[in-house]
Amino acid sequence: MLLKYIYTGRATLRDEKEEVLLDFLSLANKYGFPELEDSTSEYLCTILNIQNVCMTYDVASLYLLPKLTCMCCMFMDRNAQEMLASEGFLSLSKAALLSIVVRDSFAAPEKDIFQALVNWCKHNPKENHAEIMQAVRLPLMSLMELLNVVRPSGLLSPDAILDAIKVRSESRDMDLNYRGMLIPDENIATMKYGAQVVKGELKSALLDGDTQNYDLDHGFSRHPIDDDCRSGIEIKLGQPSIINHIRILLWDRDSRSYSYYIEVSMDELDWIRVIDHSKYLCRSWQKLYFPARVCRHE
Repeated sequence: MLLKYIYTGRATLRDEKEEVLLDFLSLANKYGFPELEDSTSEYLCTILNIQNVCMTYDVASLYLLPKLTCMCCMFMDRNAQEMLASEGFLSLSKAALLSIVVRDSFAAPEKDIFQALVNWCKHNPKENHAEIMQAVRLPLMSLMELLNVVRPSGLLSPDAILDAIKVRSESRDMDLNYRGMLIPDENIATMKYGAQVVKGELKSALLDGDTQNYDLDHGFSRHPIDDDCRSGIEIKLGQPSIINHIRILLWDRDSRSYSYYIEVSMDELDWIRVIDHSKYLCRSWQKLYFPARVCRHE
């Protein structure tokens, strides 16, 4: 294939197996054919699946191919549990494995991540298993999971398990290092992604995306003001998600202004305030940025 490309300037990728394409990509990298490397990478992006994403990611990270690496990460994030159960996961290099599971956006349940890493350790007995186990976020696991799943494995010391229990019991919920889905540059507070309005009047209007057709009687959501200031509009996202930006449209069909604040939570009990405009007078569109946080409720 490479010789044909050298002599004709063309290469046919469509009918080749993934293993052949990855070998072809490595040769293009080795012998300095950047256009061929880019074209092969772009084609591999279009054929990613559960069976080939792990070996593709291994090669992409080895040859520092940013676009292919990024596409593999996005695919794995959105199919995390299926990827953990795949045969390809067991064949990942240690460096690739760690770079995947340490990411906040790799949002599988921590128990599933732990069990997948145990299987990887059994499949790769010569590797440093203690280093692999450091990637597990033990405080995110329940007490029963720590005692009945982690402890019998023998891969983590009793002190590590006790430390995790201590962190879990003494920390604020929102201070735990949660994982969350990351969907860049998209509005995840929509019905498409499973979001719903759980508190507020006229709930059906808030997430419909229509910012043009509203008047005094319809097309917007609101909430009553009470003495303890605990009433509000609450949105439950479809799954724990990483967010750093919110856009809201305040009623602007008259001269009134509004003060508000925004809090986020994982469990509806511990709330962190990410925006505080309670001392400002605000109108119309609000484009709000804050440090990225994993949350389920806002």
